[in-house]
Amino acid sequence: MLTEIIKNVPNYNHDTENVLSTEQNAFIARNAEKYYRAMIKRGSASWNIRDEHMVSTIKRLMKFHGKDAKIIVWEHNTHIGDARATEMASEGMVNVGQLMREQHLNDGVVAVGFGSYKGSVVAGREWGDSMRKIKVPEAVVGSWKHAFHLAGNGKNKLLLMNKVKDEECLSSYIGHRAIGVVYNPEHERFGNYVPTILPKRYDAFIFLDETSALHPIHIQPDGNQIPETYPFGM
Repeated sequence: MLTEIIKNVPNYNHDTENVLSTEQNAFIARNAEKYYRAMIKRGSASWNIRDEHMVSTIKRLMKFHGKDAKIIVWEHNTHIGDARATEMASEGMVNVGQLMREQHLNDGVVAVGFGSYKGSVVAGREWGDSMRKIKVPEAVVGSWKHAFHLAGNGKNKLLLMNKVKDEECLSSYIGHRAIGVVYNPEHERFGNYVPTILPKRYDAFIFLDETSALHPIHIQPDGNQIPETYPFGM
């Protein structure tokens, strides 16, 4: 299907946005099969297929909107922060942040991370769990978030890494709490922290001392029309 669509793209030129959507959906179908086949095996292959698919989607969007286009990609830190600054690299894993830096080194790629000291978030405690509000405990002593809390006297901070990324004192792997679709505070000390060289993982970091869980936007379909809220399979 993907081969046929690409071959016939010149015939679809009357509606360029639908051409993009059609082509993207075909790529999703192809890459989804590769992804689920890879999931059967152990290793980094399935993760890499997913993030490489995200990067190829970004490239198609940029090409569609022209050479002066700019894009903001909103993802979890695990995808945005450069994998080479974490233990992911030793496991053969890549991510969006790393690939975009490597492939667009001189194009102004900026990776921004987020983190908090304590508060609450919306997540599930395990895969397949219902969405719920979860309390985030205070960051463990010795972690990046704990250090930011102490240094900032409980205030929010925007940290720019360009002047400190080569500082030897900041080049150690230090625990960086990861909160994603799944988050269980019971695993806080022995599962939720990713060893990270923070100045090399991000170009900037937004530290929020205390967060409050967001609530989802409940969109009501207009008749039988379902809102298009996730069009490109990112």
